[in-house]
Parts: sequence; structure tokens; C-alpha cells
Amino acid sequence: MRHYTAGRRQGTLVAMVHHNAQAGGIVLSRLSKSYGQVRAVRSIDLAIAAGETVALLGPNGAGKTTTIDMMLGLTRPDAGTVSVFGRTPAAAVRAGWVGGMLQTGSLLEHLKVRELVSLMASYYPHPLDVADVLRLTGADEFADQLTTKLSGGQAQRVRFAAALVGDPDLLVLDEPTAGIDVAGRREFWQAMRAVAGRGKTVLFATHYLEEADAYADRIVLIARGRIIADGPATEIKARAGARMIRATLPGGDPAVLGALPGVVSADRHGDAVLLSCSDADTALRALLGSFPAARDIEVRGGSLEEAFLELTADDETASPVTADAAAGAIAGGEAR
Repeated sequence: MRHYTAGRRQGTLVAMVHHNAQAGGIVLSRLSKSYGQVRAVRSIDLAIAAGETVALLGPNGAGKTTTIDMMLGLTRPDAGTVSVFGRTPAAAVRAGWVGGMLQTGSLLEHLKVRELVSLMASYYPHPLDVADVLRLTGADEFADQLTTKLSGGQAQRVRFAAALVGDPDLLVLDEPTAGIDVAGRREFWQAMRAVAGRGKTVLFATHYLEEADAYADRIVLIARGRIIADGPATEIKARAGARMIRATLPGGDPAVLGALPGVVSADRHGDAVLLSCSDADTALRALLGSFPAARDIEVRGGSLEEAFLELTADDETASPVTADAAAGAIAGGEAR
């Protein structure tokens, strides 16, 4: 047995090796989907290695939910293929290798939380202990309540428990912390770290950029149905926005500082100078070489939010009918 701690939650999850689903990872090859005239997903190529935690980011209507639906076998692609551990999505789901937590749909009515999670466990060949999963996800506090009496945040915890209880190799989470308060979000991600630590593959879509920055091994940024950036958060942030160097340098001349290699502009505020850089590494070396008296040096990279806004800026020119909105309308559901 392995013991995991998630904030105040402590539970025992039995790690079982019951198949070799990890082989092959997740592969999307030239995946495309359209709804009428709206091209929701445009020839996406994406490979996710087994054991990776990947965040899927993008503006509203970028095609994130449509991509997730195709990965889960809920939507059939117009072109391209999806492979989940070497099988089709439907086959992987039937084998119990996939757990999904979607942002749409309601919980089954007329059941208590414990009963619902137990029902979900019964569909899998090697489920985790229901009591342990309830404890890990924080749903044990209201396990005897009816699903119709839950708050939005409580319902999200139950969805997480239902996705986790089958001990799947792949967890797909669409906006998993929507409706959860700040403390609850922290506890959710502590629980997710415990799950990911068991070698599970995790794909999550979120609008909370700080969650992607803090918890994802890798970020995939989608806009207008295409992947426009793919890599670690540090790499994504480095692709957009100037980095800043702040230092204490009495008498520093902004005109001279602005002419240093790698510096775009320079400002002075008392004894402090602030350099906006296109290449912070080159600029820092030049600063120290020309001004060895510089001290209290700080280098700040662009934030993920700045990178997100810059890389998706041209998405504002997209059609007002967005990809996931079209998908929801055609399916008879809400815009996603």
C-alpha cells in the first residue's frame, strides 16, 4: 500500500498493476472537426506521454472541449485519429483506462453521494476503495447527502471522486475547479498531485492560468482550433512579452542603459533602473560588464497571462460563432 496526504485529507489508496495500458500514451493525429461552417478543430497533432500532466489552455470557443470530447469518444472526428494507450477512445473507456470529469451534465438524482461513487466504482474492473476516494477528494464530509442538495463546489468534488474511483490510467478534466472556492481549489490540486504521483496521465482544461502554471508539466495552447504553443510553462512565457531587469544603480543613464545589447528600453526611478529586454540573458551580461556597481538585481519573466494574451491576440478576429459554441448548439446543449 502507498499512503498519500492531500492537505487535511489523508487516505490510503491501493496501487494496483492490473494492465499495461501505459504503453503508447495519448496520440492525436491530424485531428479535425467542423460544425457546419465552423471549423472547431483544425488538423491537430498532439502526443502526450504516459505519466504526463498536461494543461489545455485557450480562449472561449478555441476548441478545447471539442478536442476533449473526441479524446473521450463522445464526438466522432471528421478526419484524423485518436489513440489512447494504443486503442480507440471507446475501447480504452470500455477497458476502464479512462476517467472523465466534464464541465457539463448533472449528477444522477435520487442518490446519495456515497451511493453514486459506489455505483461508478462498480463499472470498473479494479476500483479504488470508495471511502478512501471520498476522503481524498473531500466528499466524505457530505457523503450521505443527496446529489440534488449539493452546492456547485460540492458537486465538482463528487465529479472528481467519480472520475477517480475507477483507478483509471488517464484522467481527463474539463474545468475541474469551476465553482470551487480558493481553499477548495488548493485541496483539489494537492489531491491531484497525489494522483499524478502514482504515474497517472492527466489532461486538464482550465481558465485559471495560475493552475496551469503551477501544476502542469506541459501546457498546450489552442486558438481557433489550432495548437499555437506547446511546451513547459517557462518556455511558453518566454515566447511572449519582454523580460524585465530591475537593479539599483545610482547615476545610471537611461540612454546608455537603453543601448545595451538585449535591452529594448530603460527607465530610471531614483537610484533604481528598470530595463525592458528582448534577451534578458544578453542584457544581464552587458549590464554587469558595463556597470559592475549594479546591485540588488532582479530578473522577472513575463507571466503566463501575458504570454496567453499575446499569443492568442489574433483570436479576436475570429468569427463570432465560436467552435465550442457551435458544437453545443448542434448537440442541443449549452455553448462550451
